[in-house]
This record gives sequence, C-alpha cells and structure tokens, in this order.
Amino acid sequence: MLENKETELQAVEKRIKQTKDRRMFERYQTIRLYLIGQSVSQIAFILGRTSKTIKAYIDAYKERGLNGLIMNHSTGKPTRLTKDQQTQLKQTIIDHVPHEVGFTAKFNWTLDIIASYILREFGHTYSIRGVSKLMHRMGMSYTKPTYTLEAADEEKQREFVEETFPGLKKLDNGEIDHLLFEDESMIRDYQALQRTWFAKGQQRIIQTTGKHRGVKLLSTVDYVTGKIVWREDEEYTAETFLKFLKQILEVYPTGKIVMVLDNARIHHAKLLQPLLEENTRMSFVFLPPYSPQLNIVEGLWKWLKSDVINNVFYHTVDDIRKNVRAFMDNIMLDPMKIIDRLCVRMESGQIVNH
Repeated sequence: MLENKETELQAVEKRIKQTKDRRMFERYQTIRLYLIGQSVSQIAFILGRTSKTIKAYIDAYKERGLNGLIMNHSTGKPTRLTKDQQTQLKQTIIDHVPHEVGFTAKFNWTLDIIASYILREFGHTYSIRGVSKLMHRMGMSYTKPTYTLEAADEEKQREFVEETFPGLKKLDNGEIDHLLFEDESMIRDYQALQRTWFAKGQQRIIQTTGKHRGVKLLSTVDYVTGKIVWREDEEYTAETFLKFLKQILEVYPTGKIVMVLDNARIHHAKLLQPLLEENTRMSFVFLPPYSPQLNIVEGLWKWLKSDVINNVFYHTVDDIRKNVRAFMDNIMLDPMKIIDRLCVRMESGQIVNH
C-alpha cells in the first residue's frame, strides 16, 4: 500500500512538472496534498477553494485516476468576436500603442479605448465590463510596464522560455528530482518608498541616516514543492556561494538537482569545480545574460521588500535580519502560496518583474 501511494505521488509530481495549464496545476497539487495526508478542509484552506471543489477533484481522481482531473470547461455565452478578430485585437494591443492606430495622443490602452477600437474595426459594441471580461478570456491583464535591460538578448530569452525551461520540465524519466531557481540579493536598511495608505493630505515620514547598511541573502525556490532554502552572509564571494551549495546538498541529500541561476561571476568560479565533480547529481543551467525577469527568486526578493523592507527604516542590521527571518519562516508555512505567487506565473507566462 505504501509503495503504491509512493508511485501515485511520483506520478502526480511528474504531471505537475509537465503541465502548462494553471487549472491543471492546481488540481494536481490537490491530489499531491491528498496523497501526503492533508484533509479536504486543509487542502481547501491552502488552495483557497471550497471543500466541495476539492472533494470533486479527489472523487474524480479516485474514479478515473489523474486523467479524471482533465475536466471540460463550460464555454459560456459565445463571444461576439471571431477567433481571427480576437487575434488581431490582441496583437494590436501588444505591438502598438493607441496613438499608432488612430487614437491621437493616446499612449496607453484603457478599456474605453479598446471598446472604441472594437467598434471601429469590427462593428461590435461592448460595455466596459464586457471588454474587461474579453481581455481576461484572451489571456490579457492590466499590468504596469517594466523596464528591460538594453543589453539583453531577446532571442536567447525566448529560447529559454520556449525551449530550455519546458525541456527541464519534460526530463521526468528520473534524471531530474529537484528543479531549483537560485539568486542573491542585498537588503538595505532603507530600500525604497512605495504607495501606502495614510491620512489624506499627509505623507508618512521615514527616518534615514543616509548610510547604506544591510544584509546579503542567497536563496533557492523549489519549482515543484515551493520549498525555500536561504542563508544570510557578509559578502558575495565564491566561498560564500560554495557554502550555500553545500547547504543545498544537505537539504536535498538524494536525487538529481538542477539549479537555474544567472551568470554572476561567483557562479562560474573555479573554486566550485571540485564540489560539482564530487557531486555529479548537481548541475547548473544558466539563464540568458541580463534576464532577471526569468528567475522566480526575483519574485521572492520583490515580495520580501514589499512586505518588510519598503517604507521602513531599520536602526540596526540585526533588526533587518530579524524581520527577514520572520518573513521567510512565515511564508514557508504555506508552500502552496509560494507556488501560486512565484512558480505558477512561469506556467502562465507571467514572468516575474524585478
């Protein structure tokens, strides 16, 4: 019975690595949690779904196995735009600003402008709410633009997203047991200011000494389980990174480890070679140069800074360490939240923005 459950667990983890569909990712995670002993109510709480929904997933699994989770979705009311028209609309929004397609002095797409474009091009009238629903059905989202590094190679980035990363997930024949993303970050005593609620007409005042103090962090995020391994050190050196690799090997004592990381000098240091030669079960996959948005650990740093660093002045480095540790301890209580916030976005193409 135990061996059978272990086989089933391996099968569902294989599906988690393979799927590109967010809904299926959630359903497979439901079965994974069920197989490791979580109750229906616990799974419902972790995933933010009703117990009825979770029970439906588990019943489908019991009756028809993992393939029973592949459910048909209701198409709902037919859309008024054809598939070709939706494709044209989506590419227009992605490739052009409104000004370039006849909306004078308009440089940002709004629901109102999109409705006007649909009426002009296709002759269909949509309400603002209707346009919003259409955008979501088309896989669009209302997001803030981000900067990109000019030296970045878009072709290599596309190759990683479309070939390298899916290839790593498809290596499910036992060659890869742990798929980890790794990165480093400097957390300063005052990091940045961001919007926050406060009394109208007033601004929160953040004290500062003008000095730059902080802690240096290294971390991995396990793509499948959401597990985080991290450490704080005095500096970023090859020796520091070597210590961290030894820590990773201790945390994952068995199985093939593939670590996805950037091209920082310390990641290519000759000092690492003896360890890698001695531990052939660990290997590196390097991201394209200047591509921080492809590393899900960047999302962890952004999350950390937003929750405990931004808008706060720390009088001592020990205060920073204390709050960083509290943040890490807290989020690791809920691996599913880590998966949903960081890992699932790689599935849906919502690559992390730094």
